[in-house]
Amino acid sequence: MFSYWEQQSFSYYDHIVVGAGIVGLSVAIELKEHYPDARVLVLERGLLPTGASTRNAGFACMGSATELLDDLQYTSEDEVVSLFEARKKGLELLRKRLGDDKIGYRADGGHELLSNKELYAVDKLDYLNNLLKTVTDKPAFKIANERITEFGFGGAYAAGLIENTCEGGLNSGMMMRALTDMAIQLGIEIKTGAEVVRYEESPAQVYVEVKDPFRNELWILHCRTMTICTNAFTKQLLPDVDVIPGRGQVLITQPIPGLKIKGVFHFDKGYYYFREIDGRVLFGGGRNMDFEGEQTTAFELNKLIQIDLEHKLAEIILPDTHFQVAQRWSGIMAFGQTKYPIVKAFSPRVFGAFRMGGMGVALGSRTAQQLLEIIQATEH
Repeated sequence: MFSYWEQQSFSYYDHIVVGAGIVGLSVAIELKEHYPDARVLVLERGLLPTGASTRNAGFACMGSATELLDDLQYTSEDEVVSLFEARKKGLELLRKRLGDDKIGYRADGGHELLSNKELYAVDKLDYLNNLLKTVTDKPAFKIANERITEFGFGGAYAAGLIENTCEGGLNSGMMMRALTDMAIQLGIEIKTGAEVVRYEESPAQVYVEVKDPFRNELWILHCRTMTICTNAFTKQLLPDVDVIPGRGQVLITQPIPGLKIKGVFHFDKGYYYFREIDGRVLFGGGRNMDFEGEQTTAFELNKLIQIDLEHKLAEIILPDTHFQVAQRWSGIMAFGQTKYPIVKAFSPRVFGAFRMGGMGVALGSRTAQQLLEIIQATEH
C-alpha cells in the first residue's frame, strides 16, 4: 500500500513522458522550457534507456548516397529532401542545445565505401547534390577514391569511396549523460525501473499505471498529458501503431596501434556502419542478413551476424591488421512502412513521438520540437 505522503506528493504531474531515451528526454526538456512552472516526469522501465539511445554507434548522419538513391525508388524527391532536412536540423538543434564538447561531437566527416555493384552511385552524385542543395548549401557528396589507400581498406571490396560532407560522429554516452543532466537541472523528475503497464484517459486527466518492482504493486499516477517515446517498444502501449523493431548487432575492438581510419563510415546501403572511437573500431549492422530474426525486442546476440561482422572487419576494414574484439552488444531500433517518425496526438491528452528509423541521434531533437507544437495546439 502507498502512504498518504506518497500519494499526496508523488502522484500528480502536469506532463508525463514515457521513455528516457533521446526523444523522451528531449520532449521533457521542450515541455519544461516552455512550461517552466509545470511538473514534468520521465518514466523509464530500465536502469538506463532500454532501446538504442545508449547502444548505438554515435553516428550524426543524414543518409548515405546509396541509401538515398534506394529511398528514391519508393518515395518522392520532396519526401527524401524533407527527411534529409529534418535530420540536418535535428542534429543542429542537438549541438546547439548541449554543445559539441559535452556530446563529443567530431566533424571528421562521413564516408560511404562502395563495392563494384554500387559504383552506379558515383554517376548520381551530381543529381543528389542538386536535389539537396537548398538544404546543404554545399555539395553533400564528393568522390574520395584517393582516400581508400589512406584508410587501409581491403581492395577486394573497396571499389570506390564517397565523402558525406554533412556528417560527423559523437559519443552516445556523453550525449545521453548531457541530456540527463540538463533535464535534472531544469527540475524534471526522472524515475528509472518504472515500467508503464497501461493507461486510461478521462476528459480531465490521464491515469498512468506503473509497476513497482519492489512492492509488487501498481502505482497510479495522474497527469494532464502523457507522451509515449518508447520507439521499438511502443506496441506495448499502442498495439495498433506501425512499428517494426529492428535489432542492431554491434562490436568494438581493443585499441589498435596506428589505426588509420578516422570519422564514420557506411557501406551496403547503410546496413553496415563503422567508425573509430578511442583508437578502436566500432562496427555494427548486418540485419539485412536476417530481417525476420532481427525484428525482435529481445536483447540478444545473433551469432551468425556477429561472425559476419568479424569477417568483414578482417577482410574489408582492417585487412592485414591484428585486432581483438573487446565487447559485443545489441540495440533495438524502430522502423515502419515509411522512414518518417510518428509524431502525433492519439487523443486530446495522449501523444506519441517514436519510430526513428535508426536515425534517433539526428531526428530526436527536431521530433521533440514538433511534438511540443502539437501539444500546444491541442491544449489551445
